[in-house]
Amino acid sequence: MNEYDLIGIDPGLKSTGYGIISIKRKKIFYKASGKITTNPNDYESERLREIFQGLNEIVIKFKPYQAVVEKIFVNVNASSTLALGQARGVAIAALAGHQIEIHELTPLEIKKSVVGTGKANKKQVQFMVKELLHLHRAPESDASDALACAIAWHNKVKFQ
Repeated sequence: MNEYDLIGIDPGLKSTGYGIISIKRKKIFYKASGKITTNPNDYESERLREIFQGLNEIVIKFKPYQAVVEKIFVNVNASSTLALGQARGVAIAALAGHQIEIHELTPLEIKKSVVGTGKANKKQVQFMVKELLHLHRAPESDASDALACAIAWHNKVKFQ
């Protein structure tokens, strides 16, 4: 397939980032990015519903062909890891409901692909996303991480 759109997802209960890139003849182009922010005062079920509905609307609007979701890492704080896992599950369910092909990458794989080192910090990821997509300014952290996720998957597939 020569042309298609790819959505990257950086899941989180507080904020779920998304980034959409267009692939045209193995080159990448920025299409859209942003984040779905939930109210920490709402019930967890309401926050998860907001993520699900938000991603559903984004998928309907942009119609990505493939998706890549950042895998979770086990945090020292078990409740944070659980909340992240729930947000991730809701994101995958929203994508799967549209029969989108879903892939996964670890944070280490994403950073190594986009920055060149798995130990890159947020600012380094933002800078490289800005440079690789020829943007005037770097997207916010969650959106930048989601775009990095999409770029990393494209890089992985491009060299197979």
